Amino acid sequence: MTQGLILVVDDDESIRRFLATLLTSLGHEVACADSGEQALRRLEESPRPGLVLLDLILPGIGGLEVLDRIRESQPSLPVIVLSTVGRLKTVVDAVKRGASDYLTKPFGEQELELAIRNAFEKQLLQDEVRTLRRRLATGGAAEEPVSSSDAMLHIREVARQVADTDAPVLITGESGVGKEVLARFIHAQSGRHDGPFVKVNCAALPQELLESELFGYERGAFSGAQRDKPGKFELAHHGSILLDEIGEMSPHLQAKLLHVLQDGEYSRLGARRPVSVDARVLATTNARLTEAVADGRFREDLYFRLDVIRIEVPPLRERRADIPLLCEHFLRLYADKYKSAVRALPPDVLEAFLAYDWPGNVRELENAVRRYLILPSLKGSLPTRPEPAGARAGPGPPTASAGGGAFAGASLRAVSARAAEEAERQLVQRILEDTRWNRREASRRLKISYKALLNKLKKWESAPAGKE
Repeated sequence: MTQGLILVVDDDESIRRFLATLLTSLGHEVACADSGEQALRRLEESPRPGLVLLDLILPGIGGLEVLDRIRESQPSLPVIVLSTVGRLKTVVDAVKRGASDYLTKPFGEQELELAIRNAFEKQLLQDEVRTLRRRLATGGAAEEPVSSSDAMLHIREVARQVADTDAPVLITGESGVGKEVLARFIHAQSGRHDGPFVKVNCAALPQELLESELFGYERGAFSGAQRDKPGKFELAHHGSILLDEIGEMSPHLQAKLLHVLQDGEYSRLGARRPVSVDARVLATTNARLTEAVADGRFREDLYFRLDVIRIEVPPLRERRADIPLLCEHFLRLYADKYKSAVRALPPDVLEAFLAYDWPGNVRELENAVRRYLILPSLKGSLPTRPEPAGARAGPGPPTASAGGGAFAGASLRAVSARAAEEAERQLVQRILEDTRWNRREASRRLKISYKALLNKLKKWESAPAGKE
């Protein structure tokens, strides 16, 4: 929310002109509207106002109705109502409906300036109280995305602006950039923060199982349905539901999701009556949905429903300023867990981290910090710039030659097993790099099951989590 932008809503042109001149002289940006209808349209445009000066007597949609709609769509937006002498009852009604303050015409410059300052300060205090309450409720866990780059600070501000609306949010970006962290931040900043946050990975389940996971089923709906099961949408009632990797959803499920977004209801498998649900939809994807729409793999009408607000999270290589702060965060997070005395990365390690391109993004950086805490003396823990074709690049696990180190004193069988394991790990990493960390495509090229590949990656904890 741009605190300096103030929307003036008044049907009297002379008052609009007077207020615009006065507010500009006080250092504020000003936008004007001459009716309730125009004001509501302007509130949906970017940049959104940080405060509204609202005349209560307007043609068409009246001031009180405009106030009600603002409170529905942007509950935390400060609104100062303007009225004339003799309208006390209307002013009292406006304050009861959520107006921050009121001014009686005619008013002076100092009165206006004081009312605006008080409104902004009150909003700031309310934001701080909400943040503290949420931190207490979550045991003080950090909720904001860890960042210092201009790009991420802008994204965080956009997330704050959209948090108090119920509009769907589509978060895009490469694997590992922190899309889920941003989704959780939006939920935590919203009026739904006391409600549940439910995550569903659309790529992790077969589509027939995903349908019952999302929408639930009635007893007897199919063989093995021994009891009613609520779906994730029901569990997210009065909260938020995160549909992770939504681009993997089948056309059949896309149609059901579109129905939920349009009508706020759906049917369990085997049910005769629809279920009403109030859950805000947040969706993430590392795919280009516009291409999926063009190819017919993703419904265009669903795309436009989801694309009300789109936030693209840039890859870590484009925001290197975040790397030191993220390293500090992961050190605090894991140092005690691994019983490490390390509280800061040495300059040469941080320099290596800053020089590396991080194809696995923040998730890969997290793994590298964890590995350094466990084995700080081994240079294999450090990332390196990509080497010529076939060579390993990135912060994989430390290795040793057969002539010494980890292999010293080992039997021939043990040496062979470890060498085979290392060769396998390097092959998997190279294939992942060739497929831009698309794990499903990598499993096909390696001619192993997707689950087997996931098990290997979990065991090695080396390759960054990639695309589905």
